[in-house]
Amino acid sequence: MSKFEPNILLQLAEKYYHTPCTKIEKIPQSGSVRIYCRLLFDGKPSLMGVYNEDVAENRAFFAYTRFFGEHGVNVPQLLSIHDNEQYYLLSDLGDETLYSFLLRHRDGPALSPEVTEYYRKVIRQLPLIQMTGKQGLDFSVAYPRHAFDRQSMQWDLNYFKYYFVKLARITFDEQKLENDFQTLMDELLQCDSDFFLYRDFQSRNIMIHDGEVYFIDYQGGRKGSYFYDIASLLFDGKADLPFELRESLLDLYLSELQKYTSVDTSDFRKHFYSFVLIRIMQAMGAYGYRGYFEKKSHFLQSIPYAMTNINYLLTGDKLPDSIPYLKSILQQLTRVDWTFMTGGKAPAKDDHRLHVLVQSFSFKKGVPQDPSENGGGFVFDCRCLPNPGREPQYRSFSGKDACVKEYLERYEEVDRFKQQVHSIIDMAVDNYIERGFNHLMVSFGCTGGQHRSAYFAECAAAHLRAKYPDILIELRHRDCPC
Repeated sequence: MSKFEPNILLQLAEKYYHTPCTKIEKIPQSGSVRIYCRLLFDGKPSLMGVYNEDVAENRAFFAYTRFFGEHGVNVPQLLSIHDNEQYYLLSDLGDETLYSFLLRHRDGPALSPEVTEYYRKVIRQLPLIQMTGKQGLDFSVAYPRHAFDRQSMQWDLNYFKYYFVKLARITFDEQKLENDFQTLMDELLQCDSDFFLYRDFQSRNIMIHDGEVYFIDYQGGRKGSYFYDIASLLFDGKADLPFELRESLLDLYLSELQKYTSVDTSDFRKHFYSFVLIRIMQAMGAYGYRGYFEKKSHFLQSIPYAMTNINYLLTGDKLPDSIPYLKSILQQLTRVDWTFMTGGKAPAKDDHRLHVLVQSFSFKKGVPQDPSENGGGFVFDCRCLPNPGREPQYRSFSGKDACVKEYLERYEEVDRFKQQVHSIIDMAVDNYIERGFNHLMVSFGCTGGQHRSAYFAECAAAHLRAKYPDILIELRHRDCPC
């Protein structure tokens, strides 16, 4: 196994720009084993440097990136590749994913019009991506398999069976379940499968950059049916799209798809939910394996969303009658208390992720004490900023309320303070993750602990949740009546 050497990325980047790199920032890892770094230069756009020791996977990514770029698909530019093909440079698309944008622009189940419009932009590009499979894309480079065929499906179904159903302690007849697996695969394999199947087409693999959507992490793509990727997007667990929006987006997809190929819409809907099912089962296998065995407990947080999706599939006539035993297993899963994955204990006490406690407080009642053994963290004094508490109309509100947010966000110094604070916190979080620390306290204080401090605590928690999905964020308002 080779070891990541940052200097190789630096040399590659400096050779590309013919100028010294001023800073290299390691991007926190999420589910991927790849290492990403942002390389900064004076007077030039930043670059994204990537290290992945799996050369076969990299070659698939290189080939797909070049092909997509030639066919008008919004993907990062492939700028330079090291001779060993383990290090390469991409254009920097920033940090905003569709998922992080969605988190910041939703109020409970409701999504803002801006989120919906970005989903519509994604839907309009999806058929273009999928049609490259019929336009000469070389599937011989596909990794780890050239097609979403019976073997690929069997891997996914076994993943679900052994890493989710068995972990749920459900007793089942393996032969009956296997029979229904075969029946399900028979149906899926009837569908045209000469398209590009992205494989992991979900909101975390879609970037928002300069008002447009861009696509990343398609190196696992292979030949397959167009059903799978739209199923992945619309039933993306933690995105938790309202079901009426999913139906609207599915209608839009069918309309866009018919610009490229003839589609029988009634036949499409007949098979669509079977693809949704196999995609959700594959995801549940990942939740079990990555969450339980690899102790990445944010995967466990997706299980309730998966159960919501399974309940939806089990209503009406969405799933075929030919898989009764599998449906009975799914029904049992929806009744399981998913905390079995952590032995019935709260994940926060059992995993080794970084825990960030973000809180607001009143200086009149003293600075909060760090509840961990570390005895530290940040205390930011918000009293230097405009105070909505002095205005009678805001006194009964808090920093969580829209009117107080609007008041504060009128002031340039508020935004400047927020950006600088987030930069300081990010620096600490990146360092703590790299060093394996498991606790950081971030506190915001103001006079009464109700307006400014609560506002900045809310903003910091939202920022951290979007940027660092692998860490645990706990938000407290110690002295706020909100």
